[in-house]
Amino acid sequence: MADLPRRLAAEAIGTMLLVVTVVGSGIMAERLTGDAALMLLANTLATAAILVVLITILGPVSGAHFNPSVSLVLAMRRRMSWRDACLYGVAQIAAGVFGTMLAHAMFALPWLQTSLKARSGDGQYLSEGVATFGLLLTVMAGRRVASASVGWLVGLYMAAAYWFTASTSFANPAVSIARAFTNTFAGIRPADLGGFIAAQVVGALAALALAQWLLEGRRIAVPAVPEAGAASRPQTNP
Repeated sequence: MADLPRRLAAEAIGTMLLVVTVVGSGIMAERLTGDAALMLLANTLATAAILVVLITILGPVSGAHFNPSVSLVLAMRRRMSWRDACLYGVAQIAAGVFGTMLAHAMFALPWLQTSLKARSGDGQYLSEGVATFGLLLTVMAGRRVASASVGWLVGLYMAAAYWFTASTSFANPAVSIARAFTNTFAGIRPADLGGFIAAQVVGALAALALAQWLLEGRRIAVPAVPEAGAASRPQTNP
């Protein structure tokens, strides 16, 4: 693993590019078609593709979290310090907001906006809990059984989750906050953020509890390839 400044830089760059992709592909899709299904498909493919790329190239530097929920779970698993997890979260959130501004600038839109897109209700919040649960379970189990493929596993999971959840699977507090600053296809009203973030944290903690029980005692050699949210060092899993 790199030293802390380089790890924080990698987390910031990765989260920024992830949000640029989510917001920018949504804006491009809105400009090219009025078909909601095609817009969602374009947003899905772009997001899944960038996740594979970012996890692959930045994983060796920072672990490629790009998500405060991932950093939280790693701190709870004692794979990183609480101090580092908090710094990761700050870098992810700040970079995510900057990513929204950058996407707007590229499409000649006002840099900062307030989203008016309503995303509320029990179904939406349940969807976010399920989406985050599945994402964190994919990360933790993928690390155990196919660490070199975690980038692909996460990208494919998110592509599926865009379509099987009512919320289109934000599954990331930093990305959720960033999307509150865009009144475009990817936006979410600031008033709806609390329910989304609470559901994401609950989903992450549920995934942690299940993974600790489900994978406990497995002795699988893990090569020195990091995943989206784990320490980068060769070890045998406990």
